[in-house]
Amino acid sequence: MNVTRNRFVAISAIIVLVVPLSRAREKEAATRTVQQLVHDRSGKEVRSESDQAAREQALQDVRSLLRQPLTIDTAVQIALLNNPSLQATLEEIGLSAAEVREAATIPNPRFDLAIRVPDKPPSGTYIDYNTAIDFLSIIMIPLKKRVAQDRLESVALRVADDTLELVSKVKIAFYSLQASQQLLKQFKPIVDSQAASLDLAQRQHEAGNISDLTLARRQENYSRAKLDVATAEAEIRQNRETLTRLLGLWGQDTDWQISGNLPAVPVSDPVTKGLEQLAISQRLDLQADYLQVTSQAKDLGLTKSFRLLGALDFGIDSERETDSQTRTGPTFAIELPIFNQGQARIARGEALLRQQEAKFEALAIDVRSQIRELRDQLVIKRQIARSYQDELLPNERRILEESLKNYNAMQMDDFELFATRAEEARTEREYLEAVRDYWITRAELERAVGGSLNPRTIVKGEK
Repeated sequence: MNVTRNRFVAISAIIVLVVPLSRAREKEAATRTVQQLVHDRSGKEVRSESDQAAREQALQDVRSLLRQPLTIDTAVQIALLNNPSLQATLEEIGLSAAEVREAATIPNPRFDLAIRVPDKPPSGTYIDYNTAIDFLSIIMIPLKKRVAQDRLESVALRVADDTLELVSKVKIAFYSLQASQQLLKQFKPIVDSQAASLDLAQRQHEAGNISDLTLARRQENYSRAKLDVATAEAEIRQNRETLTRLLGLWGQDTDWQISGNLPAVPVSDPVTKGLEQLAISQRLDLQADYLQVTSQAKDLGLTKSFRLLGALDFGIDSERETDSQTRTGPTFAIELPIFNQGQARIARGEALLRQQEAKFEALAIDVRSQIRELRDQLVIKRQIARSYQDELLPNERRILEESLKNYNAMQMDDFELFATRAEEARTEREYLEAVRDYWITRAELERAVGGSLNPRTIVKGEK
């Protein structure tokens, strides 16, 4: 246990909590915190649509963005404004804020009334009434409110983290759609080339110039090219539906287009040193787990402090006798801790605290490992894409250029030229797939780091 606690302290020592919430107007403060965190890490706006007017305004903004072909930035912004699952997640703030208000509210007093009518003289009615309030709950209000506020901060961090998860998913879906559309453009010339090759082969076969085996191979090449086109078209439909779903679009709003091709892979990788440390300080789910731990520790301390006080009631009791005489006086009730001294509550609280600490530590370890894995993948995938861009593609294009010269000089036959064109197109396809994989990995690394690979984009309060 000491080892685990020491490791927890070592990890939590480098966690710097983000903008503290105002203690007044908890929901608004928590919502502003989410909006600031998301904007700092993505540069985009997220809104909580709490009424119909806000929803209508968001819909107008979305349709304004849909009038132009989507870029990756506009796609992300539409998702943040229009994704219904995100709006459901934002309501977690309202639920948690209600718990803060509940914790800060004085409990209602209890009023009891008893009326007894005698069946024999004296015939006066006996009335007994009293009112009492749970004084222990009043004493605990500041402590319970502090615990509830910590949990609200944790919820705000987790909501912002879920929002960044949506940003990452939109980017990955957008890159996938861009790649599948570009691949389709690459496949269609291959089909045309293979169709021409097959047509020539059929005519030569009819003339008896090529064998059945050669014709069958040309037919197979053409069939595979058509299959590649069909596969790319299916991927486009699937990727488009995935992105449509993430954007929260339906009906007439689904008739959108994206602009541009996949961006070229950069010459050098983004700064990859210190990413683990950056992730530990920037990951909102880590900060949320840390607050869960501190909140559970406070809750456990509260349980231990009041373990012997199960109930503490103060009130006033009044009774009216049959002779119309009224007796009034204070009442006091306390629960005697004879059998139950809170042992079970304390044991449960201690187990929950250990569980939260273990989850926090496990997440920190997973984050570091994920950063290292994605960082290495990004370096490798950039090298692969650059190899295609700088070496393989230029070489294939030179081969095709020289082949055309030889073909025009009647030093190469049609089938060899068709094969050269197909090989060049296949290299183009592999290059596009490598570029796609690079940008998807980069989006995953940004998500793993917590929003940005550039530490300078983090707000001052987190440094």
